[in-house]
Amino acid sequence: MGDGGNYAAVLHGPYDVRIEKWSTPEINDNEVLVKMECVGICGSDIKLYSTGTCGMDVLTEPMVIGHEGAGVVVKIGPKVTSLKVGDRVAIEPTQPCRACEYCKTGRYNLCIAPCYCSSMGAPGNLCKYYKHVADFCHKMPDNISMEEGAAVQPLAIAMHACARAGIKLGSTLLILGGGPIGLLCAMTAKAMGASKILITDVVQSRLDTARELAADYTLLVKREYSDQDMVDSIVAMLGTQPDITIDACGYASAQRVAMMVTKTAGIVLIVGIGEHKVEVPLSQALLREVDIRGSYRIVNTYPPALAAVSTGAIKLNKFISHHLPLARTKEALDLAKSGTAMKVIIHCLERPAPPYYRDIMLRSTKLTRVAPSFYC
Repeated sequence: MGDGGNYAAVLHGPYDVRIEKWSTPEINDNEVLVKMECVGICGSDIKLYSTGTCGMDVLTEPMVIGHEGAGVVVKIGPKVTSLKVGDRVAIEPTQPCRACEYCKTGRYNLCIAPCYCSSMGAPGNLCKYYKHVADFCHKMPDNISMEEGAAVQPLAIAMHACARAGIKLGSTLLILGGGPIGLLCAMTAKAMGASKILITDVVQSRLDTARELAADYTLLVKREYSDQDMVDSIVAMLGTQPDITIDACGYASAQRVAMMVTKTAGIVLIVGIGEHKVEVPLSQALLREVDIRGSYRIVNTYPPALAAVSTGAIKLNKFISHHLPLARTKEALDLAKSGTAMKVIIHCLERPAPPYYRDIMLRSTKLTRVAPSFYC
Protein backbone atom coordinates (compact mmCIF):
# COMPACT_ATOMS: atom_id res chain seq x y z
CA MET A 1 0.00 0.00 0.00
CA GLY A 2 1.69 3.18 -1.15
CA ASP A 3 0.44 6.72 -0.52
CA GLY A 4 -1.66 6.84 -3.69
CA GLY A 5 -5.07 7.07 -2.09
CA ASN A 6 -7.08 5.90 0.84
CA TYR A 7 -7.20 2.40 2.29
CA ALA A 8 -9.47 1.22 5.07
CA ALA A 9 -10.20 -1.83 7.23
CA VAL A 10 -13.73 -2.75 6.19
CA LEU A 11 -15.86 -5.23 8.13
CA HIS A 12 -18.21 -7.22 5.88
CA GLY A 13 -19.47 -9.69 8.47
CA PRO A 14 -18.29 -11.78 11.43
CA TYR A 15 -14.57 -12.56 11.07
CA ASP A 16 -14.59 -11.00 7.59
CA VAL A 17 -12.45 -7.84 7.63
CA ARG A 18 -10.72 -6.69 4.44
CA ILE A 19 -8.23 -3.95 3.62
CA GLU A 20 -9.81 -2.15 0.69
CA LYS A 21 -9.25 0.94 -1.40
CA TRP A 22 -11.67 3.52 -0.04
CA SER A 23 -12.68 6.92 -1.30
CA THR A 24 -10.96 9.86 0.39
CA PRO A 25 -13.73 11.84 2.13
CA GLU A 26 -14.61 15.42 1.20
CA ILE A 27 -14.75 17.75 4.19
CA ASN A 28 -17.36 20.42 4.90
CA ASP A 29 -16.89 23.88 6.40
CA ASN A 30 -16.47 22.70 10.01
CA GLU A 31 -14.45 19.54 9.41
CA VAL A 32 -10.84 18.56 9.02
CA LEU A 33 -9.20 15.79 7.01
CA VAL A 34 -6.81 13.74 9.12
CA LYS A 35 -4.04 11.49 7.86
CA MET A 36 -4.34 8.70 10.39
CA GLU A 37 -1.20 7.34 12.01
CA CYS A 38 -2.35 5.11 14.88
CA VAL A 39 -5.62 3.39 15.77
CA GLY A 40 -6.23 1.17 18.79
CA ILE A 41 -8.32 -2.01 18.84
CA CYS A 42 -11.26 -1.70 21.24
CA GLY A 43 -13.51 -4.30 22.86
CA SER A 44 -16.44 -3.01 20.79
CA ASP A 45 -14.39 -3.58 17.62
CA ILE A 46 -13.88 -7.17 18.75
CA LYS A 47 -17.61 -7.65 19.44
CA LEU A 48 -18.52 -6.35 15.97
CA TYR A 49 -15.78 -8.44 14.38
CA SER A 50 -16.76 -11.68 16.11
CA THR A 51 -20.58 -11.35 16.18
CA GLY A 52 -21.65 -8.54 13.85
CA THR A 53 -23.32 -6.78 16.77
CA CYS A 54 -22.29 -4.56 19.67
CA GLY A 55 -24.76 -3.01 22.04
CA MET A 56 -27.42 -1.37 19.90
CA ASP A 57 -25.37 -1.60 16.69
CA VAL A 58 -26.04 -4.40 14.21
CA LEU A 59 -23.86 -4.72 11.12
CA THR A 60 -26.14 -4.51 8.06
CA GLU A 61 -23.64 -3.37 5.43
CA PRO A 62 -19.85 -3.17 5.06
CA MET A 63 -18.40 -0.66 7.52
CA VAL A 64 -15.00 0.87 8.23
CA ILE A 65 -14.10 -0.05 11.80
CA GLY A 66 -11.92 1.59 14.44
CA HIS A 67 -12.50 4.60 16.68
CA GLU A 68 -9.36 5.03 18.83
CA GLY A 69 -7.40 7.25 16.53
CA ALA A 70 -4.68 9.89 16.22
CA GLY A 71 -3.14 11.52 13.20
CA VAL A 72 -2.09 14.73 11.46
CA VAL A 73 -4.43 17.36 10.02
CA VAL A 74 -3.84 17.67 6.27
CA LYS A 75 -6.81 19.85 5.28
CA ILE A 76 -9.20 22.18 7.11
CA GLY A 77 -12.65 23.50 6.30
CA PRO A 78 -13.08 27.24 5.67
CA LYS A 79 -14.79 27.83 9.05
CA VAL A 80 -12.23 25.95 11.14
CA THR A 81 -10.18 28.23 13.39
CA SER A 82 -9.10 25.88 16.18
CA LEU A 83 -6.71 23.78 14.08
CA LYS A 84 -4.25 24.20 11.25
CA VAL A 85 -2.62 21.89 8.72
CA GLY A 86 0.17 19.94 10.41
CA ASP A 87 -1.43 19.78 13.85
CA ARG A 88 -1.22 16.43 15.62
CA VAL A 89 -4.66 15.47 16.92
CA ALA A 90 -6.35 12.82 19.02
CA ILE A 91 -9.84 12.19 17.69
CA GLU A 92 -12.74 12.07 20.13
CA PRO A 93 -14.91 9.67 18.14
CA THR A 94 -18.29 11.37 18.27
CA GLN A 95 -20.09 14.01 16.24
CA PRO A 96 -23.14 14.86 18.35
CA CYS A 97 -26.18 16.60 16.96
CA ARG A 98 -25.76 19.55 19.38
CA ALA A 99 -29.55 20.14 19.33
CA CYS A 100 -31.15 17.42 21.48
CA GLU A 101 -31.85 17.89 25.20
CA TYR A 102 -28.81 15.82 26.18
CA CYS A 103 -26.40 17.81 24.04
CA LYS A 104 -27.87 21.07 25.32
CA THR A 105 -27.32 20.02 28.93
CA GLY A 106 -23.73 18.96 28.28
CA ARG A 107 -24.32 15.20 28.23
CA TYR A 108 -23.49 14.75 24.57
CA ASN A 109 -22.49 11.12 25.15
CA LEU A 110 -26.24 10.43 25.38
CA CYS A 111 -27.05 12.30 22.15
CA ILE A 112 -29.97 10.76 20.26
CA ALA A 113 -28.07 10.98 16.94
CA PRO A 114 -24.38 10.96 17.86
CA CYS A 115 -22.77 9.79 14.59
CA TYR A 116 -20.31 7.89 16.77
CA CYS A 117 -17.26 6.77 14.85
CA SER A 118 -17.34 3.08 13.82
CA SER A 119 -21.04 2.58 14.45
CA MET A 120 -23.92 2.25 12.05
CA GLY A 121 -24.21 6.05 12.19
CA ALA A 122 -20.71 6.86 10.99
CA PRO A 123 -17.64 5.18 9.44
CA GLY A 124 -14.62 4.34 11.55
CA ASN A 125 -11.11 5.76 11.34
CA LEU A 126 -9.02 2.63 10.76
CA CYS A 127 -7.93 4.02 7.42
CA LYS A 128 -5.37 6.36 5.90
CA TYR A 129 -7.60 9.42 5.53
CA TYR A 130 -10.53 10.25 7.78
CA LYS A 131 -12.71 13.35 8.21
CA HIS A 132 -14.11 14.59 11.52
CA VAL A 133 -15.66 17.71 13.04
CA ALA A 134 -12.84 20.00 14.04
CA ASP A 135 -13.94 20.71 17.61
CA PHE A 136 -13.81 17.00 18.48
CA CYS A 137 -10.23 16.72 17.22
CA HIS A 138 -8.00 17.61 20.17
CA LYS A 139 -4.56 19.04 19.58
CA MET A 140 -1.99 16.85 21.28
CA PRO A 141 0.83 18.14 23.52
CA ASP A 142 4.24 17.66 21.94
CA ASN A 143 5.32 15.09 24.54
CA ILE A 144 2.49 12.66 23.70
CA SER A 145 3.24 10.06 21.02
CA MET A 146 0.77 9.11 18.30
CA GLU A 147 0.36 5.71 19.96
CA GLU A 148 -0.56 7.36 23.24
CA GLY A 149 -2.86 9.75 21.40
CA ALA A 150 -4.83 6.79 20.05
CA ALA A 151 -4.97 5.18 23.50
CA VAL A 152 -6.37 8.37 25.03
CA GLN A 153 -9.82 7.26 23.82
CA PRO A 154 -10.19 4.31 26.23
CA LEU A 155 -8.57 6.42 28.96
CA ALA A 156 -11.26 9.07 28.44
CA ILE A 157 -13.89 6.32 28.80
CA ALA A 158 -12.25 5.15 32.04
CA MET A 159 -12.09 8.68 33.40
CA HIS A 160 -15.81 9.19 32.74
CA ALA A 161 -16.55 5.83 34.38
CA CYS A 162 -14.51 6.70 37.49
CA ALA A 163 -16.24 10.08 37.75
CA ARG A 164 -19.63 8.36 37.49
CA ALA A 165 -18.52 5.87 40.15
CA GLY A 166 -17.62 8.63 42.59
CA ILE A 167 -14.00 7.57 43.17
CA LYS A 168 -12.40 9.69 45.90
CA LEU A 169 -9.49 9.69 48.32
CA GLY A 170 -9.52 6.49 50.36
CA SER A 171 -12.01 4.57 48.20
CA THR A 172 -11.82 0.78 48.30
CA LEU A 173 -12.44 -0.38 44.74
CA LEU A 174 -13.21 -3.69 43.04
CA ILE A 175 -12.86 -3.91 39.26
CA LEU A 176 -14.35 -6.95 37.56
CA GLY A 177 -12.44 -7.46 34.33
CA GLY A 178 -8.75 -6.75 33.77
CA GLY A 179 -8.92 -5.85 30.09
CA PRO A 180 -8.02 -2.41 28.70
CA ILE A 181 -10.95 -0.51 30.23
CA GLY A 182 -10.63 -2.30 33.57
CA LEU A 183 -6.92 -1.55 33.77
CA LEU A 184 -7.39 2.08 32.76
CA CYS A 185 -10.13 2.45 35.38
CA ALA A 186 -7.64 1.15 37.93
CA MET A 187 -4.90 3.53 36.76
CA THR A 188 -7.35 6.44 36.83
CA ALA A 189 -8.73 5.48 40.24
CA LYS A 190 -5.21 5.22 41.65
CA ALA A 191 -4.47 8.73 40.39
CA MET A 192 -7.74 9.93 41.98
CA GLY A 193 -6.74 8.59 45.38
CA ALA A 194 -8.30 5.11 45.69
CA SER A 195 -6.55 3.37 48.58
CA LYS A 196 -7.21 -0.29 47.74
CA ILE A 197 -7.84 -1.69 44.25
CA LEU A 198 -8.59 -5.34 43.49
CA ILE A 199 -8.93 -6.52 39.86
CA THR A 200 -10.34 -9.87 38.77
CA ASP A 201 -9.92 -11.59 35.42
CA VAL A 202 -9.78 -15.03 33.82
CA VAL A 203 -6.36 -14.36 32.21
CA GLN A 204 -3.32 -14.36 34.49
CA SER A 205 -1.17 -12.22 32.17
CA ARG A 206 -3.69 -9.40 32.40
CA LEU A 207 -3.60 -9.61 36.17
CA ASP A 208 0.20 -9.49 36.11
CA THR A 209 0.04 -6.27 34.08
CA ALA A 210 -2.63 -4.85 36.39
CA ARG A 211 -0.49 -5.58 39.45
CA GLU A 212 2.47 -3.87 37.82
CA LEU A 213 0.56 -0.73 36.85
CA ALA A 214 -2.23 -0.09 39.34
CA ALA A 215 -3.77 -2.97 41.29
CA ASP A 216 -3.01 -3.69 44.93
CA TYR A 217 -4.64 -7.13 44.72
CA THR A 218 -5.59 -9.48 41.89
CA LEU A 219 -7.86 -12.51 41.74
CA LEU A 220 -7.75 -15.12 38.99
CA VAL A 221 -11.32 -16.25 38.31
CA LYS A 222 -11.75 -19.98 37.79
CA ARG A 223 -14.61 -21.62 35.95
CA GLU A 224 -15.68 -23.63 38.98
CA TYR A 225 -16.15 -20.56 41.19
CA SER A 226 -19.71 -19.81 42.25
CA ASP A 227 -20.91 -16.25 42.77
CA GLN A 228 -20.61 -16.74 46.52
CA ASP A 229 -17.07 -18.11 46.12
CA MET A 230 -16.18 -14.89 44.34
CA VAL A 231 -17.78 -12.73 47.01
CA ASP A 232 -15.96 -14.60 49.79
CA SER A 233 -12.59 -14.41 48.01
CA ILE A 234 -12.94 -10.69 47.29
CA VAL A 235 -13.85 -9.80 50.89
CA ALA A 236 -11.02 -11.97 52.21
CA MET A 237 -8.45 -10.26 49.98
CA LEU A 238 -9.62 -6.70 50.62
CA GLY A 239 -10.39 -7.27 54.28
CA THR A 240 -13.71 -5.52 53.73
CA GLN A 241 -16.48 -5.13 51.19
CA PRO A 242 -15.60 -2.64 48.44
CA ASP A 243 -17.08 0.85 48.59
CA ILE A 244 -17.32 0.85 44.79
CA THR A 245 -17.43 -1.94 42.23
CA ILE A 246 -16.85 -1.36 38.52
CA ASP A 247 -18.00 -4.01 36.06
CA ALA A 248 -15.57 -3.63 33.17
CA CYS A 249 -16.36 -6.88 31.37
CA GLY A 250 -20.15 -6.94 30.92
CA TYR A 251 -20.75 -10.52 31.97
CA ALA A 252 -23.93 -11.34 33.91
CA SER A 253 -21.88 -13.22 36.49
CA ALA A 254 -19.79 -10.10 37.12
CA GLN A 255 -22.89 -7.97 37.56
CA ARG A 256 -24.34 -10.47 40.01
CA VAL A 257 -21.15 -10.51 42.06
CA ALA A 258 -20.99 -6.71 41.96
CA MET A 259 -24.46 -6.36 43.47
CA MET A 260 -23.74 -8.99 46.11
CA VAL A 261 -20.30 -7.88 47.26
CA THR A 262 -20.53 -4.08 47.25
CA LYS A 263 -20.83 -2.46 50.65
CA THR A 264 -24.24 -1.30 51.87
CA ALA A 265 -24.84 2.24 50.53
CA GLY A 266 -21.99 1.68 48.06
CA ILE A 267 -21.93 2.09 44.28
CA VAL A 268 -21.97 -0.39 41.41
CA LEU A 269 -20.86 1.12 38.10
CA ILE A 270 -21.46 -0.79 34.86
CA VAL A 271 -19.14 0.20 32.02
CA GLY A 272 -18.76 -3.18 30.24
CA ILE A 273 -21.17 -3.81 27.36
CA GLY A 274 -23.18 -6.94 28.15
CA GLU A 275 -26.18 -8.83 26.86
CA HIS A 276 -29.55 -7.13 26.36
CA LYS A 277 -31.06 -9.08 29.27
CA VAL A 278 -29.35 -10.46 32.37
CA GLU A 279 -30.56 -12.00 35.63
CA VAL A 280 -29.17 -10.24 38.70
CA PRO A 281 -29.99 -10.06 42.46
CA LEU A 282 -31.42 -6.57 42.14
CA SER A 283 -33.75 -6.53 45.15
CA GLN A 284 -30.99 -7.58 47.54
CA ALA A 285 -28.83 -4.70 46.34
CA LEU A 286 -31.62 -2.12 46.37
CA LEU A 287 -32.71 -3.03 49.90
CA ARG A 288 -29.16 -2.14 50.99
CA GLU A 289 -29.35 1.14 49.04
CA VAL A 290 -26.57 0.14 46.69
CA ASP A 291 -26.58 2.65 43.84
CA ILE A 292 -26.40 1.01 40.40
CA ARG A 293 -25.16 3.31 37.67
CA GLY A 294 -24.21 3.12 34.03
CA SER A 295 -21.35 4.78 32.21
CA TYR A 296 -21.57 5.31 28.45
CA ARG A 297 -18.77 6.41 26.19
CA ILE A 298 -17.12 9.80 26.80
CA VAL A 299 -18.25 13.23 27.92
CA ASN A 300 -15.83 16.11 28.51
CA THR A 301 -12.93 13.85 29.48
CA TYR A 302 -10.66 14.08 26.41
CA PRO A 303 -8.83 17.27 27.49
CA PRO A 304 -8.19 16.00 31.05
CA ALA A 305 -7.11 12.61 29.66
CA LEU A 306 -4.56 14.29 27.39
CA ALA A 307 -3.38 16.41 30.31
CA ALA A 308 -3.02 13.34 32.56
CA VAL A 309 -0.81 11.62 29.99
CA SER A 310 1.20 14.75 29.23
CA THR A 311 2.01 15.37 32.91
CA GLY A 312 2.84 11.72 33.57
CA ALA A 313 -0.05 11.22 36.01
CA ILE A 314 -1.11 8.25 33.87
CA LYS A 315 1.56 6.41 31.90
CA LEU A 316 -0.16 5.11 28.76
CA ASN A 317 3.05 3.89 27.14
CA LYS A 318 3.14 1.02 29.63
CA PHE A 319 -0.45 0.15 28.78
CA ILE A 320 0.26 -0.35 25.05
CA SER A 321 1.41 -3.91 24.45
CA HIS A 322 1.42 -4.70 20.71
CA HIS A 323 1.94 -2.95 17.35
CA LEU A 324 0.82 -4.17 13.92
CA PRO A 325 0.42 -2.59 10.46
CA LEU A 326 -2.90 -1.80 8.77
CA ALA A 327 -2.37 -4.67 6.35
CA ARG A 328 -2.57 -7.11 9.28
CA THR A 329 -5.74 -5.81 10.88
CA LYS A 330 -7.33 -9.27 11.00
CA GLU A 331 -4.38 -10.61 12.98
CA ALA A 332 -4.61 -7.61 15.31
CA LEU A 333 -8.30 -8.31 15.95
CA ASP A 334 -7.64 -12.01 16.55
CA LEU A 335 -4.84 -11.14 18.95
CA ALA A 336 -6.99 -8.67 20.87
CA LYS A 337 -9.82 -11.22 21.01
CA SER A 338 -7.49 -13.86 22.44
CA GLY A 339 -7.11 -11.89 25.67
CA THR A 340 -3.32 -12.20 25.65
CA ALA A 341 -2.75 -8.57 24.62
CA MET A 342 -3.60 -5.43 26.54
CA LYS A 343 -3.76 -2.64 23.96
CA VAL A 344 -3.07 -3.39 20.31
CA ILE A 345 -2.16 -0.39 18.16
CA ILE A 346 -2.46 -0.49 14.37
CA HIS A 347 -0.11 1.75 12.39
CA CYS A 348 -1.81 3.15 9.30
CA LEU A 349 1.19 4.70 7.56
CA GLU A 350 3.91 3.10 5.51
CA ARG A 351 7.19 4.15 7.08
CA PRO A 352 10.23 2.63 8.80
CA ALA A 353 9.66 1.42 12.33
CA PRO A 354 11.69 3.05 15.12
CA PRO A 355 14.14 0.67 16.82
CA TYR A 356 12.09 0.29 19.99
CA TYR A 357 9.06 -0.89 17.97
CA ARG A 358 11.24 -3.41 16.20
CA ASP A 359 12.23 -4.77 19.59
CA ILE A 360 8.59 -4.92 20.74
CA MET A 361 7.48 -6.69 17.59
CA LEU A 362 10.30 -9.20 17.66
CA ARG A 363 9.63 -10.02 21.33
CA SER A 364 5.88 -10.47 20.74
CA THR A 365 4.02 -13.70 20.19
CA LYS A 366 3.89 -15.53 16.87
CA LEU A 367 0.65 -13.76 15.99
CA THR A 368 2.33 -10.38 16.23
CA ARG A 369 5.77 -11.10 14.80
CA VAL A 370 6.07 -8.82 11.76
CA ALA A 371 8.84 -7.74 9.45
CA PRO A 372 11.10 -5.61 11.63
CA SER A 373 11.76 -2.84 9.09
CA PHE A 374 8.28 -1.59 8.12
CA TYR A 375 4.82 -1.04 9.57
CA CYS A 376 3.15 -1.78 6.20
